[in-house]
Amino acid sequence: MELQQMRYVLAVAETNSFTRAAERYLVVQSALSHQIARLERELGARLFERTSRRVRLTPAGAAFLPAARQCLDAAERAAAEVAAAVGEVRGRLAVGLIPTVAAVDIPDALRDFRGRYPQVRIGLRVGASEDLVEQVREGALDVAFLGLPTTARPQGVASRELARDRLVAVVAPDHPLAGEPSVDLRRLSREVFVDLPAGTAGRVQSDLAFSAAGLVRDVAFEVTGADYIARLVGPGLAVAMLPSAYAPRLAGVVTVEVSDAPARVEYVVWRRTGRTPAATAFLAALDVDTPDGHGS
Repeated sequence: MELQQMRYVLAVAETNSFTRAAERYLVVQSALSHQIARLERELGARLFERTSRRVRLTPAGAAFLPAARQCLDAAERAAAEVAAAVGEVRGRLAVGLIPTVAAVDIPDALRDFRGRYPQVRIGLRVGASEDLVEQVREGALDVAFLGLPTTARPQGVASRELARDRLVAVVAPDHPLAGEPSVDLRRLSREVFVDLPAGTAGRVQSDLAFSAAGLVRDVAFEVTGADYIARLVGPGLAVAMLPSAYAPRLAGVVTVEVSDAPARVEYVVWRRTGRTPAATAFLAALDVDTPDGHGS
């Protein structure tokens, strides 16, 4: 069983096509098919069902994929560790972030990191804070940037607090509140809101604030990305509450201070054990000191 055979299997599974998998690895389709057939003979089971119209995994193929991914990840990590031992950082860096991260300029941080470590391949994944924490715990992400209510902390991962911020109201330029110096939650509760999905950390901080004040608000629109919030706020369909450090990045809207606004904390989190050389280098570039590999 060879690593390249595993790569071919994963490529076919991801593309549902022997042709596209071969194109990914710049080999002729017959060569890729031959290698997968060899692997199937060695395993004593077919990994794919092939018809003239489609390719799909067999139950044996579905069982093979997780272990194959682990083998390839281990091989890549071994190569990265050897390179690190001789002073070279390479391999993969998987970074997760919430849409409203503001404590760190992510593009600038990645630009500087790539300038110093050009052989590191970087993947970015945008998601909700609680999902990102779980992916860091499971090893799918190396580092993630989160925003949580002040009453919560990341669990099961190493973390460092980056910044604290308060939410502001975001309204259309012609909204009656646009010219006000500040507003309170009671006044905002009379508005129609757009917010992140219910249950997400970005939504909970606002929900808790209104609930604690004994207020109910109408969240008529739910979106998964903060950029789309501005597209609904701008035409006057709704108002929103977003972190004060992030809101000025949105075009076509006006921000208003909220006198009794909830606060949030931004964190960077990483795995407590088993950090890759690339993750260690990235945290060092962020000036996050983790000498024992555990953090807070």
